[in-house]
Amino acid sequence: MLAEASGTIDELADFRTRPLPQSPPSATKSSDYASSTPTSPTRQLPVGRSSDHTDGITTGAERRLLESMLDRNRAELVNTVRGLSDQDARRRLVASMTTPIGLLKHAAVAQRIWFQHVLAGLAESECDGGTTPGDASFVVDDNETLADVIAEFERASERSRAIAAEFDLDEIRTHPRLGDVSLRFIYLFVIEDFARHAGHGDILREQITRSAPPSTGVSVQP
Repeated sequence: MLAEASGTIDELADFRTRPLPQSPPSATKSSDYASSTPTSPTRQLPVGRSSDHTDGITTGAERRLLESMLDRNRAELVNTVRGLSDQDARRRLVASMTTPIGLLKHAAVAQRIWFQHVLAGLAESECDGGTTPGDASFVVDDNETLADVIAEFERASERSRAIAAEFDLDEIRTHPRLGDVSLRFIYLFVIEDFARHAGHGDILREQITRSAPPSTGVSVQP
């Protein structure tokens, strides 16, 4: 499931090469995920992780809620890698390019595309880092540490906040493939995208850090 999902997460960000997926009118992605996702036990936060951001803003104006939810998902993304060693953060446990550190690198790229390039209208050469979508956005240089990538993501987040603060939610920009998009749409898309990535990161982290399950002494026949 993770390998399949990671191949499609950039279909809107990668506006230069990929067609917009069409869903049947009766299809509801959220319900599909709800019906196909097994119930798991309450996640225990590792040492150094915090759940404070989950107690954030739950009422108020639309913009306040959008900004708060995006920040909440940003924090969740960072939490999926915080406390991992550099070696563990680079482990590839699926067939795709998805790794814990790669997810955070990709999220920094996505923020530059949507807030710096699309919303602020900066040329890609003027953005403060990579803007190449797709598999390339998951690639982390050998000389980059986990701390480096966390710092890059935080810088991209801070600049995205500053840029967005200059525009109204109804501000329209022309997307090269989608046509007119508003800042409201950008917020909603990035919130959805980062929530999905945080889920991917949680699965990878669990695979990396979980202890071997205790033996029950029951032999299971194939």
